[in-house]
Amino acid sequence: MSSHENWASVFRTSTDYEADLVRDRLDDSGIPAVVLTQRDHAFNLTVGDLASVHVMVPPGQADRAASLLEEQLSDKELEAAALDADPDAPPANPPDQDSKLDSGHEHMDLGPPDEDGEDAVDNSSA
Repeated sequence: MSSHENWASVFRTSTDYEADLVRDRLDDSGIPAVVLTQRDHAFNLTVGDLASVHVMVPPGQADRAASLLEEQLSDKELEAAALDADPDAPPANPPDQDSKLDSGHEHMDLGPPDEDGEDAVDNSSA
């Protein structure tokens, strides 16, 4: 079972980068957020049900996240944020963790199949 089970979708798009921007905005505001992509990357679909990318938050944070995402930033606020950004700031995550963000790695089992031919299920995160 994922640690993000029952989280609420507060934003839906068809592009990974847009979802990443929204997730980062929520994270920067103290709201934990993850990206759940249902996009079919093999065919690079960007429309329809095979292109859904959701930004998910804990159920108790959904209203706060929705309110934050409804706020419009002025050009002056955006410029100030850009100028205040430190290009030499250390990465937010270590490289090994950064590569796993939004990968669904907690659901992957790269071990051999069970004796009965069924894939093994990893319940260690439950």
